[in-house]
Amino acid sequence: MIESLDISNLGVIANAHVDFGPGLVVVTGETGAGKTMVLSSLQLLLGARADAALVRSGTERLSVDGIFSITPDIGSRVEDAGGLVEGDELIVGRSVRAAGRSRAHLGSRPVPAAVLADIVGSMVTIHGQSDQIRLTGEAAQRRALDQFGGSEHWAVLEEYRAAFRAAVDIKHRLDSLRGDASERAEEIDDLRAAIDQIEALDPQPGEEEDLVREAARLTNVEDLRALMGASLGYLKGDDRGDYAGAVESARSAYAQLDEASRFDEAVADFVARARNQALELDALADDVSSYLSRLDADPQRLAQIHARRAAIKDALRGRAADVEGLLAWVQEARVRLAELSAPASDPALVEQELRAAQEHVLACGSRLTAARATLAAELASGVNDELHALSMPDATLHIDLDATKPTSHGCETVVFRLQPHPHAPARPLGQGASGGELSRVMLALELMLGRTEASSTFIFDEIDAGIGGQTATEVGARLKRLAASRQVIVVTHLAQVAAFGDQHLVIEKNDGTTQVREVRGEAREAELTRMMGGDPHSAAARRHASQVLASAVSQSQG
Repeated sequence: MIESLDISNLGVIANAHVDFGPGLVVVTGETGAGKTMVLSSLQLLLGARADAALVRSGTERLSVDGIFSITPDIGSRVEDAGGLVEGDELIVGRSVRAAGRSRAHLGSRPVPAAVLADIVGSMVTIHGQSDQIRLTGEAAQRRALDQFGGSEHWAVLEEYRAAFRAAVDIKHRLDSLRGDASERAEEIDDLRAAIDQIEALDPQPGEEEDLVREAARLTNVEDLRALMGASLGYLKGDDRGDYAGAVESARSAYAQLDEASRFDEAVADFVARARNQALELDALADDVSSYLSRLDADPQRLAQIHARRAAIKDALRGRAADVEGLLAWVQEARVRLAELSAPASDPALVEQELRAAQEHVLACGSRLTAARATLAAELASGVNDELHALSMPDATLHIDLDATKPTSHGCETVVFRLQPHPHAPARPLGQGASGGELSRVMLALELMLGRTEASSTFIFDEIDAGIGGQTATEVGARLKRLAASRQVIVVTHLAQVAAFGDQHLVIEKNDGTTQVREVRGEAREAELTRMMGGDPHSAAARRHASQVLASAVSQSQG
């Protein structure tokens, strides 16, 4: 429940602190005093859209902070969102700058407003005059009927929705298969041809680079022979012995250094290095000679290399940039070919699957229709009892289920029809009913639906508009009864309703500033007197207010 509310710079409210008690809390005040602003502050804490127009003129930002008493499961959800919970209390905050930016806090942690809507919104339900329009729509009426059901009904509803979604998915798949039959066959042929081509080619990672190198060698074999022959000459000398090659020179240098080392041990390091160089040059000369002996022109091999490179390039075209990418592509192609060739891609088999799914939808829809019919009878009966007590003794609410083809919501349209008296036709809600009748029907519905909602706090915003007299007293009694199991906050202009409150808050506007105060005893009698149009200073008017209070207390206890 809502424990307290602190409001700063919200509309006509400069600063206000409100403590809310349990049971039925009534909020009254003159028109324009700021009752709407109090509701707006609560809506901000419930994650409503931040409107910079709410910021009090001349100030930079508004802020609203609320303290809620919560259950352990709500506490767990807050902690999952990163917020802190102290005992069983939760602090929720919202601020809006005149520039338009807003911030939300849940348990001292900054969170998106959507988190407030999810967590705090699950604890509080607001019903206002706008709901009268909302509940005249078919979708809202269907939701209201389903809301009246418990967890067992919701399981039936979810079973139907899941069946419908599955059937729709299969239908889309079948349509796709039927529409793309020729494209599918063509894709299968293309994939098979490509896979066969690549598998026959059997390209290997790194093969392209090897082929490029080999082609370069065979293409330039004569230049290579000349260069390698010259290199070998420099290493081993010429055939006539006119000059010594590098190998012989290195050996001679080694021999001279070895002789010198007999006279100075310091030369020993040079000897070792010269020996290593002579051995390395000798080995290099042997390798060059061996390479040169194998270096022959091979036109046939060169032609094979060019053909292989052309085949690989053709396989790569439009598929990959290199052999590694081509090998990855062919793996994906095999998977795609398996999908296209699988039974799930056979239109005839998918048709059978769709027929089975549609039969399942109808079976689930039949169970949902039966569940809704039971709920409709129970809800209509309860609403009619409430209407009879709200000075509409001859009125009857009919909740009809008009059969339709299956949709995502069921196999019927839910229609609320009001029959004002036995000789009048039953017409859809909102057509033909007066404002007062519609208000009472909506209130009766809200009272019935409120019994099944999980919210710990209900807020009713002047849903008693258009009624008065004994009907207003009955409204107050019913709100009082609803408040026996949860906190109910009611913004009302009727003294007969306000008299039933366990706590009475008055919104007052003085010198352009709105304040909130709790009234008790004589102050409450004065407020009720004002609401009834009497003079608060008149003893007779005050006695009337006292009688209204006493009657409400007596009726509540009875």
